[in-house]
Amino acid sequence: MEDRNEATDSAVLQDAITGLPNKHLFFDRLSQALALARRSDQIAAVLFLSVDRLKLINDTMGQRCGDELLKALAERLQSCLRESDTVARPGRDEFLILLPAVTHAEDATLVAKKIFSALSSPFVLDKHEIFVTSSIGISIHPNDGNDASTLLRNSYTAMQRAKETAKNTYKFYSPTMNDKAFERMLMENSLQLALRRNEFFLHYQPQISLSTGRISGMEALVRWQRPDVGIVYPNEFIKLMEEIGLIVPLGEWVLRTACAQNKALQETSRKPMRIAVNLSVRQFQQNIIETVRRVLEDTGLEPNCLELELTESIFVQDIEVAVETLHALRRLGVNISIDDFGMGYSSLSYLKYFPINKLKIVEPFISSIAIDPNDAVIAKAIVALAHSLNIKVIAEGVEKEEDLEFIRSLHCDELQGNIFSHPVPAEEIAKLLAKEKDF
Repeated sequence: MEDRNEATDSAVLQDAITGLPNKHLFFDRLSQALALARRSDQIAAVLFLSVDRLKLINDTMGQRCGDELLKALAERLQSCLRESDTVARPGRDEFLILLPAVTHAEDATLVAKKIFSALSSPFVLDKHEIFVTSSIGISIHPNDGNDASTLLRNSYTAMQRAKETAKNTYKFYSPTMNDKAFERMLMENSLQLALRRNEFFLHYQPQISLSTGRISGMEALVRWQRPDVGIVYPNEFIKLMEEIGLIVPLGEWVLRTACAQNKALQETSRKPMRIAVNLSVRQFQQNIIETVRRVLEDTGLEPNCLELELTESIFVQDIEVAVETLHALRRLGVNISIDDFGMGYSSLSYLKYFPINKLKIVEPFISSIAIDPNDAVIAKAIVALAHSLNIKVIAEGVEKEEDLEFIRSLHCDELQGNIFSHPVPAEEIAKLLAKEKDF
């Protein structure tokens, strides 16, 4: 009977997926380490690690692959630590690390760098190589807290700050970070209200056919008219909306509004116009076929006037499911493009499986060709591959005349960039259509 109770107690204190200590056992060990540190005047460190993109992998490749990744992560983390250290998994995409006795606070830095190095090699999941990045927050006893709860809270705050800064970054806690956490809370609340109060609006950037020199389409780009602040651009709020689950309702609003405004534009200009709308991975997975069908019916826009832009992250998910969804969308009559192609999530060979109409060459390949000739080589390879598969190529982020000459030499089909027009309201697109100029 005692053996059974001991086994049950052990299971309660372990993470079911990785076998690591859970948050309860970690908290107990941290409390003990702090009691010892106070008696011996030692330093202890807590590292709060968050794995980037784990939810995306769960959503796209399935829970089984996500669990396999967690197990592999646990093994690599353990290989970075001493026997006296503890690594735990409190849940979701997070890990906790306790360094119970370190000589200097900088020793925690060495561990963080060792972890980044250990995670730099790809993980193989269902024959796919997956690269993982992480963010680490560090709190130190006694400077950042004298009890377990405070140290954990402050290491979490530091991790959030690291996540906002860059991939594979660590941050030590500082009291000013609490101000950042408060700002984030205010931003979350403001975004919730923005959806209810219709504070979002769209601008459109024209896409130009290089064969005719005329506008062939436009991309819808969301903006936020934040009260008492002004216009806020998507790089400042889209990532947060994805994290707090608002990207799906926002995405559907963008899709519906763009289609309705395009329909109105066509009626006034009497010219068919293709509208490109970005889809998030979450939208793609949540009954996107029915959503697109309903929006087209409600707005009266012809399906061939809608182009759905997806990022390469769709290649991370189950290929068969993604292909089936894309074929269903193509059967509706809409066009499909891959945005920011070249970011590195996908294998080029996947292109032959996807019913794609267009690729967008990622902007850095265009803007940096004068600096790095390797980008030019990659761009040429992408265009050649796409054309061999009857896929059109649009160069995005075209700013200068030399960029324009380069994309002409690549035989790109279209361009998009400030060299022709900045993103503008729908009424300005109508004016541009009225006075198109040839390139």
